[in-house]
Amino acid sequence: MILVSNDGFNQTPGWRSMIVVPISTSTSKGKRGPTVIELPGGAAGLPKTSFAVCHQVATLDRTKLTKRIGVLPAESLREVEEGLKASMDLS
Repeated sequence: MILVSNDGFNQTPGWRSMIVVPISTSTSKGKRGPTVIELPGGAAGLPKTSFAVCHQVATLDRTKLTKRIGVLPAESLREVEEGLKASMDLS
């Protein structure tokens, strides 16, 4: 999962909901278009090439997110942002 909700919310202890983008290692997901972003193996501790599936945004309770694996490089985060914009038809 890639945590994409606002840092202000994420850092508020009483705020329970976290907005996330799921990550898949399925290569078939990687062919689904502009809402699926390839993340290279090694980035943010990912063991192999993976895909951020931006059209499957979800909200999870913070207790479901137990371990931080890493931080994506700025360029990957920009690409995820573009994927989110495409999935929600935002400018």
